[in-house]
Amino acid sequence: MLGILGNIGNPTTYTGNAGEGFFLFLSNIFKLAGVIAGIVLIVRLISAGYLYLSAQGDPKKFQQASDMVTQSILGLVIVAGAFIIAGLVGRLTGIDILNPIIYGPK
Repeated sequence: MLGILGNIGNPTTYTGNAGEGFFLFLSNIFKLAGVIAGIVLIVRLISAGYLYLSAQGDPKKFQQASDMVTQSILGLVIVAGAFIIAGLVGRLTGIDILNPIIYGPK
């Protein structure tokens, strides 16, 4: 098909190994989770900082801000652990889960 976009090849000509598509999907999910976790971490740290600054000596608000920071960092550690496990599984199986090659028209 020749048009404004140029030559568009047949998308069914996939040259990868069978079963690799699932690992490509997982890789994209891991990357999306990492980005979302980073954004949530920044938002929660900013809101915890604001809560800490506006506590005005209230121990409940200090504790709430401290809990928000602790939970945010713990969540980031869990997401980082998922990346480490995915990297190890990819290394052991020989499939590069975290750096997929996406095939498409050339």
